[in-house]
Amino acid sequence: MTIKPFTISVGNKLYLSVLSVFVVFAAAFIVFQQSREKQYKIDSLNIRLQDYNARMEDWLHERPMPSEEELDRYVATHAMPELRVTLINRQGKVIYDSRLKDYSQLPNHLSRPEVKKAVTTGTGSTVERNSTTLNDYFFYSATRFNDNGLIIRSALPYDNNLSESLKADQHYIWFALSAMLVLVIILYRFTNRLGDNITKLRTFATRADHGESLDTEDLIAFPDDELGEIAEKIVKIYKRLQTTRQEQDVLKRQLTQNIAHELKTPVASIQGYLETILDNPNINEDTKEQFLRRSFAQAQRLTALLHDISTLNRLDDAPTERDFADVDIATMVEGIEKDTALQLEAKHMAFVNQLPEHLVVKGNQSLLYSVFRNLTDNAIAYAGDGTTINLTAEEVGDEWHFSFSDNGVGVPAEHLPRIFERFYRVDKGRSRKMGGTGLGLAIVKNAVLLHGGKISVHNRPTGGLEFNFYILKNGNK
Repeated sequence: MTIKPFTISVGNKLYLSVLSVFVVFAAAFIVFQQSREKQYKIDSLNIRLQDYNARMEDWLHERPMPSEEELDRYVATHAMPELRVTLINRQGKVIYDSRLKDYSQLPNHLSRPEVKKAVTTGTGSTVERNSTTLNDYFFYSATRFNDNGLIIRSALPYDNNLSESLKADQHYIWFALSAMLVLVIILYRFTNRLGDNITKLRTFATRADHGESLDTEDLIAFPDDELGEIAEKIVKIYKRLQTTRQEQDVLKRQLTQNIAHELKTPVASIQGYLETILDNPNINEDTKEQFLRRSFAQAQRLTALLHDISTLNRLDDAPTERDFADVDIATMVEGIEKDTALQLEAKHMAFVNQLPEHLVVKGNQSLLYSVFRNLTDNAIAYAGDGTTINLTAEEVGDEWHFSFSDNGVGVPAEHLPRIFERFYRVDKGRSRKMGGTGLGLAIVKNAVLLHGGKISVHNRPTGGLEFNFYILKNGNK
């Protein structure tokens, strides 16, 4: 008999994690609030004592040389209960203390923290400092006055009454704890529902993986919330995809139909050649034959390209399904130059083909053609008028490395990571106007991958877009 290890559900893990964070935050808030409120009360008391120091200095200003008896009467008349007042000169010598009669032998007070700070900044205070003179704890507040050079220090005994008055109010703590309890209950209900959804989804995934029935009671009803709705939809989508192969076929046909729209350019070329022949009955036979041959070549390309696109869709199921032969890339690109000459001329663009002669690779003729044709069409459509297209190649081991670039407007950096996605358009409106479907660069990438290569794209520092890719010379082995 094997003992299953103790496991905690995802919902409980989430609950404990969030609860831990919340408790730590609540505790930190309570500590902070207590400290803040206590500091506020300390500051308030210090302000009261500082105000007393200022009023006493005004009284002393009117009586430059008061006697000790006069000082005692003033303190007794105007002071708070048990207030201790000390007058200290610039040298730190105590010249008066309301709690002492003989203060002539007291040590220098410049080292006292509150006095030291008052000398530096003008005011200073100390909470619960032991008086070495009276052997008792006081709350001190000292003020430096420049007119008479005195430091007036008032102090209250730090007894139980003062300590209690400086404590933070405890009512908000109970409020915070009550609020935390309510939030903990709400959090538990939320995470419990989330955990229930996750558990059901895990059960669903396990049964789906083992091919078991999914029409069981524990998978029928999910909690009535957004997460439950999402979980139910996931299950329904899986069931639908599992039981309805027709929908998959429909999706594939729709994809093929959308891809077919990308082939408008060769169709337009055929139409243009034929319209020229029909509209010009007196065209010479050599030109007519040339146009017909080009139309026939484009028609062949259309048929082959549609077939090879379908092949691409099947490659996931049958990756060895290829029709590779020797392909002269240099000759192919020269043909693309001729086919796009009118478009290039219309936009005052130049195509600089720097491929070496007889650049031959083993691959699929139609798909390799689509790589260079789609890159060219893309540059013509989006690089901008008056730009130059450059195509170079370098032989590296058993690979041909290509660089296809232009000096046009480039593409915003945020779009570059998705530029090869099917149906993704940088500028949807402009792409539709240009006749693009968002499939051209996706076909380029898949065709390059089929030939054992990789492709990347980046904006050139001097402007424009540059595609870098390589193709195996002897096919994808």
